[in-house]
Amino acid sequence: MHGRPRRPAKPEDEEAASAKAAKLRDLQEQVLRNHHSRTYTKEAIGLSFKLLEINPEAYTAWNYRKLAFQHNIKELSDPEAIRSAVDDELRVVEVALRQNPKSYGAWYHRKWLLNQKLSPVDSKREFGLLDKLLKVDARNFHGWNYRRFLARFMGVPDEEELKYTMDKISDNFSNYSAWHNRSILLSNLLIQQRKGFESKQKIFSEEFELVTQALFTDPSDQSGWFYHLWLLAQTSTPDNPQLVASWPCNGAKLSSSLVKEKAGENTLSSIWSHSLKERTVPIVLYFNEPVKGLNQSSVKVKSDLDFGKDIQWRALSMTDSGYSNCWTTYLQITNECSSSQQYSVEVSIPCSDDIVSRSGSNHNCSVHFTFTIELISNDTQDIDLFDKPVAWNCLESLQSHGNCEPIPFDQLKITSALVEEDSNWHFESLSEQIDLFRELSDDNSKFVKLTLARLLLACAATKSRGRSLIERKGYCEEALGYFSDLIHLDPSHKQYYEDERSLVLMDKLTCDMETSMKHCSVSVPLNHVQLCRLSLTCIGFAERLMWVQVLVLSHNSLRSVEGLEALQQLVSLNISNNHISNFTALEPLTKIIFLKALDLSFNEIGVHSIDTTRYICSSPFSHKIQACEAFVECQKKDINVEEYWDAILFFKSLKLAQLDIKGNAVASKENFRTLVMTLIPSLKWLNSECIN
Repeated sequence: MHGRPRRPAKPEDEEAASAKAAKLRDLQEQVLRNHHSRTYTKEAIGLSFKLLEINPEAYTAWNYRKLAFQHNIKELSDPEAIRSAVDDELRVVEVALRQNPKSYGAWYHRKWLLNQKLSPVDSKREFGLLDKLLKVDARNFHGWNYRRFLARFMGVPDEEELKYTMDKISDNFSNYSAWHNRSILLSNLLIQQRKGFESKQKIFSEEFELVTQALFTDPSDQSGWFYHLWLLAQTSTPDNPQLVASWPCNGAKLSSSLVKEKAGENTLSSIWSHSLKERTVPIVLYFNEPVKGLNQSSVKVKSDLDFGKDIQWRALSMTDSGYSNCWTTYLQITNECSSSQQYSVEVSIPCSDDIVSRSGSNHNCSVHFTFTIELISNDTQDIDLFDKPVAWNCLESLQSHGNCEPIPFDQLKITSALVEEDSNWHFESLSEQIDLFRELSDDNSKFVKLTLARLLLACAATKSRGRSLIERKGYCEEALGYFSDLIHLDPSHKQYYEDERSLVLMDKLTCDMETSMKHCSVSVPLNHVQLCRLSLTCIGFAERLMWVQVLVLSHNSLRSVEGLEALQQLVSLNISNNHISNFTALEPLTKIIFLKALDLSFNEIGVHSIDTTRYICSSPFSHKIQACEAFVECQKKDINVEEYWDAILFFKSLKLAQLDIKGNAVASKENFRTLVMTLIPSLKWLNSECIN
């Protein structure tokens, strides 16, 4: 580790290791016996010490010592005796740390002892121990983690600890742990507005100067680059969470039927909403960072429509953290109408302490938008979009029809004017950094190229706040060039660079209407967007596509569809000819309740006999194999539930009318067709064939 070469083992080393292993096994057996029998004698505790002296990673031995310590300390009443017992236990930890300074168990045991608060803590001894360890390895993150714990425990001011990090960085610019601790301390000081830390601009300008000195001193060292990345994130994003988009957008008009303004013209007087066929309207709120706390008091919805029941907001997130960028609620309309009627819906989000980000900052920009719902009488002729299968390869060319106008992008944006205050300083600071790193530019330095790409994208994001789109596109183009270079320069991180490149490309394609209309069609009855053959590996800027009803992403390199859960208007989706390898990667689609047509053909689902990726996706699928009716139903039809658990959890949540899955290995497996037809009773078309 850290560039230290391994030395080859010698025969005598192997003999010593064998003898050590035999002794270790014997000690482990004795300690386990004492643990199970709850024997806490002096001799038994001594055996655990001998084991930890050899192997500080024996977690059971540490747990045994905790139980023994708690058992024996009850018998002591004299403060000096208690202090002596604590000191003895601390010395055991010190012996273990001499053997392995990075022992998780040893460091945790020391924290546990101090937290018992049985005797006064000798701060000189504790900080002295840390000084010795950090002299041996200044980047030992266990030691730095313990120092943060100790500083909080002893009430050491963050300002003093910040000076300590500066001392360590001055000794060695390559001390990643010192840079990391500095970022934590600065965040706390700025949030608390301590004296001398009131101005974020002043502090970060000084920090940029500091880290730039480190980078120019040794451009090949990673530590400073990571700290620069943290500074960039603080500089280019608002301090508080912001609502950046909504659907329906302000001024939108949704209709339950297709209505033409004039006969013979292909012009829509309103947006035909497929969800209104089921008397439901989804409202989607998209924030610039994950937040929690959306409820009836923090988001107020007013209308003369009858909603039937209380409005419940839910996070469209792939994790169970409770935080999400995207939140939705479904208005269940109970009004009966005998003729065409229009209803206004008002959504207000006041400044609220309820809506909070992971960093603890509150939503502090009040937002208000209004949209209209047009309900047509029940006897109006309905439209069946799926009386025939969707012919994806026959979709008309993506050009606007007649006088049709799509949703203007400036209506989708919510807070472009609310984050203007600091953007001038942000932009100037970022521009200075770009000029500086162009001087440092090295054709073979991945750090310089990656940092320049990130600086350019931060400038592009700042330009989106009311500035020139031409400049914004220029930044995106230059960043794309850097990521293309990095893919060839640093192939071990190719997948990361491809994902970053995809995000930049999505930004560029959706940043304004002129560019987007090359890929859009406002047609009857649904709005199309095609983003095919662009080598996309992931999906970004989904908040700009929330008006889309038909989305074609075929012939890309997608490995996941995360992000599409925001598209609650989506009716038809084509992700054929991508690199989707399992159903877990498709879990976001289960959150789109009006999805009716799905083309998964010619992906890689089922190619690998043992596909571990379906367990490591950021999805509750991988750890929620709960018993449900779908599993029972599949077992009745002799379907192997253990093999198809992710497919069952996926398909049971869909109400598709059309599914194409040919060209995937899983499609030819035994009972798979039966599984699909069992779990999706609404299905009309499977692989373009009618299901009777």
